[in-house]
Amino acid sequence: MCKNLISDKIALASQWVAPKILDLNSIQKGDMPGDKISIDENHLKKAEKIFPELLKLLVPVFNNQSNQKAVISVHGGSGVGKSETGSLLAYYFNNMNIGSYILSGDNYPHRIPKYNDAERLSVFRESGIKGLVARGEYNSERNDKLKELQESGNDSNSEYFKEFPWLEVYKEEGIKGLKNYLGTNNEIDFSELSNIIAQFKNGTENIMLKRMGREENELWYDSVDFSNTNVLIIEWTHGNNPNLEGVDIPILLNSTPKETLEHRRSRNRDGAIDSSFTMMILEIEQGKLVSQAHNAKIILTKNGDIISFEEYTKLMEE
Repeated sequence: MCKNLISDKIALASQWVAPKILDLNSIQKGDMPGDKISIDENHLKKAEKIFPELLKLLVPVFNNQSNQKAVISVHGGSGVGKSETGSLLAYYFNNMNIGSYILSGDNYPHRIPKYNDAERLSVFRESGIKGLVARGEYNSERNDKLKELQESGNDSNSEYFKEFPWLEVYKEEGIKGLKNYLGTNNEIDFSELSNIIAQFKNGTENIMLKRMGREENELWYDSVDFSNTNVLIIEWTHGNNPNLEGVDIPILLNSTPKETLEHRRSRNRDGAIDSSFTMMILEIEQGKLVSQAHNAKIILTKNGDIISFEEYTKLMEE
């Protein structure tokens, strides 16, 4: 699509009216195998709020990109509606005859979900035990008790701190280890996804995209035709991560860890979704999202309000 034609379409941003969607189930979704996505009125309201602002931000992006390619990330904690909102934004672009594709970043960890969950737990426990040793809090008696807590899945449960004060040291050190794993190159192949973005922007017509299911034999690649695609939408928790290169417009969908956990209970995700370990993971991810939020071009609250970074900072301090 030529530069002038795209600019002409985006120039209509002030006149844009959301198209009426008769069948929400017919909307093209992301490319994560087995993901369950259910679009509702709340997602529609959010997408309709974002899209006019997004169109305005795209004008300078296209003006500065010779191949007329733009990359958007819809990011935030688990359960904020990244998949659903990203799908709607893609629908709106396609409705304007601006080709778009939705890519799920969840295809790009080094390990399939069950092995990645196991690695997270291993990192936490190994870091915790090493921390006990380093801080002079380790002995064989405590190790026996720790094994019991691990077997019951309670070694990250702060309710046991009063009975076992050394467990707080274990958890503190385990969290340090997890922070060096979650959302880093140790967990995710950011270089592969950054390379895909570079290929897209350079005008490569056919790009091999990774597909990752939940079992060992559910890993493959599909060749995707991007010849008529001008907007790549990445829906992913880590869409604003500094290790991911080439994103033009990061969009943050904000939520609290509690809101995230409530949504996870309604979706087919892996692991014990209401465990203290899962809550700890969500809190660490939330902390990283907060630290990266200053780079977001659009920030949307849970209630669907677009706010500034300063307003976001105040909101998160409440």
